[in-house]
Amino acid sequence: MDDGNCSSITKFILLGITNDPSMKVVLFIVFLIIYLIILVANIGMIVLVRIDSQLHTPMYFFLSHLSFSDLCYSTAVGPKMLVGLLAKYKPISFLGCVLQFFFTCIFVDAECVLLAVMAFDRYKAISNPLMYAIDMSSRFCYQLLAGVYVLAMIDALMNTIITFGLCFCRSNEINHFFCDRPPILLLSCSDIHVSELAIFVFSGFVELCTISGLLVSYCYIITSVLKINSDEGRFKAFSTCASHLTVVVIFQGTLFFMYFQPSSSYSLDQDKTASLFYTLVIPMLNPLIYSLRNKDVKEALYKLRNKKSFK
Repeated sequence: MDDGNCSSITKFILLGITNDPSMKVVLFIVFLIIYLIILVANIGMIVLVRIDSQLHTPMYFFLSHLSFSDLCYSTAVGPKMLVGLLAKYKPISFLGCVLQFFFTCIFVDAECVLLAVMAFDRYKAISNPLMYAIDMSSRFCYQLLAGVYVLAMIDALMNTIITFGLCFCRSNEINHFFCDRPPILLLSCSDIHVSELAIFVFSGFVELCTISGLLVSYCYIITSVLKINSDEGRFKAFSTCASHLTVVVIFQGTLFFMYFQPSSSYSLDQDKTASLFYTLVIPMLNPLIYSLRNKDVKEALYKLRNKKSFK
């Protein structure tokens, strides 16, 4: 690092998704609709879990926090991106960039670990349903949730310190629609190899915990399901995992594509597309996947609609 060449950057300029004026209005309308669906679907899921006693179970407790994570990281990115589609000048303060990056990291990490915790919850429900309520007590669920957020905050804090502790002496234009790590690192004139290694270690640890938890839980789930004698029982057990497995494949597949691809094949345009998918499309899909494929959620929605119709 050459500290003598470091400039004191007070703001960044977000270049956004596209420079094509004819596309900006169309994209604004599309992503505004997507963001409104995110708000309605995820807030609706959180409220539904809180007000319907049938959904007061560990599975839906964690599902409501999955919706909370989706809501938070999409909101950290979405509104600023929508404004940027209509504005010619798209500045963001250095502190604002740091905070956007930090909160996005927290809730993306939280979602990663939550998916592993939800797999563990499904294993407990399928392997020993009679002991499920005792094993997954309210106290234990809150302890698991606390662990999720502590791990997410530590990783987000380390990523933020490492990323924004670099020397920035080049352009302050971020070729992206939000403050993401890869395009920010491109602005640094520091030697980023050590920083990239440190980021890989911290983020890799979170991802390793998540993938290990998912694989171990699903190995036990498959073993438990195969012990069930009836075909109907096996189908019912697998169907309780279908929504979760769908969300895991979509979310983890996107993250692997974004952050674990070789640097030689890295493309900013591909990064923008993948970022749009995991910051806006996935938070929209998750509550829809769980509501459309979940009998309990559909029944809760039906009861809520009937209550309103009788008022």
